[in-house]
Amino acid sequence: MGTSERTNGAQPESLSALAYLDPHYWDERFSKEEQYEWFKDYSHFRHLIQAHVTSHSSVLELGCGNSQMCEELYKDGVTDITCIDLSSVAVEKMQKRLFYRGLKDIKVLQADMLELPFGDECFDVVIEKGTMDVLFVDSGDPWNPKPETISKVMAMLKGVHRPHFRRPIFNAPDFSWSVEWVTFGETFHYFVYVLKKGRRSSYEDVPVKMLETPSFNLFHEELEGEDYVFRIDVDGLNC
Repeated sequence: MGTSERTNGAQPESLSALAYLDPHYWDERFSKEEQYEWFKDYSHFRHLIQAHVTSHSSVLELGCGNSQMCEELYKDGVTDITCIDLSSVAVEKMQKRLFYRGLKDIKVLQADMLELPFGDECFDVVIEKGTMDVLFVDSGDPWNPKPETISKVMAMLKGVHRPHFRRPIFNAPDFSWSVEWVTFGETFHYFVYVLKKGRRSSYEDVPVKMLETPSFNLFHEELEGEDYVFRIDVDGLNC
């Protein structure tokens, strides 16, 4: 979705979204690709992130890949950042990139977001941009995902806890957080979910905030990215 910046490693149009479930795919891809931004880059939703972080925040980024988001956060004064990715290739390349750019304070670790290797209350803010989408590529109907998909998403959220069709999962009784979301974009709307530990929200009362933010026109070429939702066979879903 949206403008995607890629260097050294364009993917063929025939790529199936199911390839995203294969760890070898990511290792091979990251070995060739230097940088790619899923959905929009940080500049498009910076104003939304800034509302929830300070220079003292400890931030965890799930599935960093080769995104530059952690670097942009660092430039904004957030220096306590930990990035994780399942791909050892992505982690090694990110570590080297940050080292050469003098950003040694940013920690990059190989870890599975379904089994986070951190204790309770380690981070003030957890950011996930596009990583959860991988769990949905074989979910079937996104409004009624397969049980195995739900189990994986719940495992990820439970680790973090110590969207339209995702809202019921976020609002599951397992979690003691409130659920809000904001959107940005004009022709195509991007959702940013904000999950705050504390008071729960009822499913019916989850607020939608349409913010007056700098507009970004999304033309056809901006929607040609490989993001999985554009590869879903909508006609084949049993809706």
